[in-house]
Amino acid sequence: MTESILVVEDEVRIARLLQIELECEGYRVSIAGSGHQGLELYQEQQPDLLLLDVMLPGFSGIELLRRIRASDADTPVLLLTAKSSVEDKVSGLDLGANDYITKPFQIEELLARVRAALRLASGRKTAETDSWLRADDLELNEATREVMRAGRRIELTPREFDLLVFLLKNKRQVLNREQIMTAVWGYDYYGDTNVVDVYIRYVRKKLTQDNQEELIHTVRGIGYVLKDSL
Repeated sequence: MTESILVVEDEVRIARLLQIELECEGYRVSIAGSGHQGLELYQEQQPDLLLLDVMLPGFSGIELLRRIRASDADTPVLLLTAKSSVEDKVSGLDLGANDYITKPFQIEELLARVRAALRLASGRKTAETDSWLRADDLELNEATREVMRAGRRIELTPREFDLLVFLLKNKRQVLNREQIMTAVWGYDYYGDTNVVDVYIRYVRKKLTQDNQEELIHTVRGIGYVLKDSL
């Protein structure tokens, strides 16, 4: 899919130059000439990256960045700043800008920074997608530590989370208490293995509200297995 870039720049000549160069690189490009128009286009288009001039009519690029970051921590934002505006650079980075480019800039450097920012953002999305573990309507994300079942968010303690991760990674495999203890509590844990039963009970209770189907099953005399219907 072609990546989209929103250029928010009130100097028409610079905005047009950026549009031509970025489109030659294969990006879809939209242009806004003010802070207000930039916010409107961002909300409408949800671009993959923003090139954002700091000095804008309406409200500044710093204010636009602040409004974007209030609800979106992920979309890359590159600031276009004046050579001497150290304060703008610091403010922008503190508010969550990914990088800044000083005017006047070399177009090759700008394109390289755009590519790097998009590559990094794509890598984060891939990592987050790859971090989901699933069983039926249960979903767990290792990267964000989110746990959901049928759209309901489930709050787990760190130990409960680690236990559920181990069960999900080994779903449909019968695991004995010693295996679970070693994986979740570590080789140097010398406590009673009954702690596994206690934590299994905690996790089951949190997973099976509203008469939901049990996912963690007891295998008498051996241990536990997490099963789904697939």
